Amino acid sequence: MKTLKANIFHEGKLQEAYISFSDKINKIDILGPGNTNLLLAVPGFIDLHVHGGGGCDIMEAGKSIETIASTHAKFGTTSFLATTMTSPFDELEKSFLAMRETFSKKDKNQARLLGVHLEGPFISSEKLGAQPNFTRAGTLKEITHLHKIVPIKIVTLAPEVFNHLDLIPELKKMGIIVQIGHTNGTYEQGVTALKQGAKSFTHLFNAMSAFHHRAPGMSGAALAHAQYAELIPDLHHVHPGAIKTALRCIPNLYFVTDSTAATGMPDGEYKLGSQKVHKCSSGVRLADGTLAGSSLTMDQAYRNLLTLDLSPVEISHKLSGIPAELISAANRGSIKVGNFTDLVLLDSENKISSVIIEGDECEF
Repeated sequence: MKTLKANIFHEGKLQEAYISFSDKINKIDILGPGNTNLLLAVPGFIDLHVHGGGGCDIMEAGKSIETIASTHAKFGTTSFLATTMTSPFDELEKSFLAMRETFSKKDKNQARLLGVHLEGPFISSEKLGAQPNFTRAGTLKEITHLHKIVPIKIVTLAPEVFNHLDLIPELKKMGIIVQIGHTNGTYEQGVTALKQGAKSFTHLFNAMSAFHHRAPGMSGAALAHAQYAELIPDLHHVHPGAIKTALRCIPNLYFVTDSTAATGMPDGEYKLGSQKVHKCSSGVRLADGTLAGSSLTMDQAYRNLLTLDLSPVEISHKLSGIPAELISAANRGSIKVGNFTDLVLLDSENKISSVIIEGDECEF
């Protein structure tokens, strides 16, 4: 049994607590009001949109997934979904096969791989964003094959193309979350997709038809009807005012990095699937200037969201609690007895002091 004394938020209040744990939290003793001399423990961050990190890309296969998992752990991500790019089937299969061993077990200093976010190829060629144009119709045969290798938790698709509206209920039966994204669909098509069983939206506002007061588009459908949506809070992809709009409209808005191989790396050229991207400062772009994922980390997302006047409790819920709830990640996303001991310890400047994943303190 291990023990830790830290500040935590308990019933909305900052409290000094004594936490007893193994791989899971065994006991929490509240000792009194928060102590300014202690670190703040927040739930480990859960990132549902990770393309890469540490110079490696998910689509490279090989040992890239291990580097990605250890890179993100340094920044407080304790579990994540590996996110694929729009690619031919054989490249997707190769990527899935390379992830199988890491999914079944993890090393001490790695974030836990919870499954896959299949972002494309079932998207619109009109809203590729940084995706290469290998779009095609989604089929249960292809998805089922990949799902048997490593569980697919989320599929991003454009509902207006390839009769994808008919695919949504079938994916829901399989327990796969359908997110609407990379779509040029109308407001009406978005509403229909939600009625068919789509549950969320991928990187809200980016690579989707924009809001106009006479043509609300897919962005309007999300703002008017969505219960869930992911958004990239690097303050490049979405203006702070638009983030605040989404926060008012979507009850379970949650945040992701959409991170690339450039995450945790110096400025330079990196791979994103089959494409080259360039990191300059905190932005990642294609040669033509198109935003291409990000170099955002979850701890920086935490600090960015503080500047938007969200409370630490709200931020933790949107970086940990809601993602866990969306993909039914049992025993994760909050600090409570019985949950995995996934903790991020922050200092007075909200910088990471240490990261604990399933009871093991990471060594970096």
